[in-house]
Amino acid sequence: VQLQASGGGLVQAGGRLRLSCVVSGRIFSSHAMGWFRQAPGKEREFVAAIRWGSRNTYYADSVKGRFTISRDSAELYLQMNSLKPEDTAVYYCALDRSPLSFYPEDYDNWGQGTQVTVSS
Repeated sequence: VQLQASGGGLVQAGGRLRLSCVVSGRIFSSHAMGWFRQAPGKEREFVAAIRWGSRNTYYADSVKGRFTISRDSAELYLQMNSLKPEDTAVYYCALDRSPLSFYPEDYDNWGQGTQVTVSS
């Protein structure tokens, strides 16, 4: 499975962006997909995840109520509203073939990342 993320950019605080991740390859209902982010000098952190089959969603507390993860048959999305400067990071999409995890080391495939910069 190959993942290709896009949609990042520069936005003012309070603005919105929509990230996309095109999925090439077979994904099963038992899989999950997630978004992670990594700011300079910080570890990669969980943002949101979705179970592919049930579409159940999970969010980090820092983005709950502002971000929405969704998917269609071959693409993963992250709608980001009310963006804050602390949301600035490189955002990655990833595939988890095991039971859903919030830890990046448990994910098997990664996209290349897309930069999101939120100015104050």
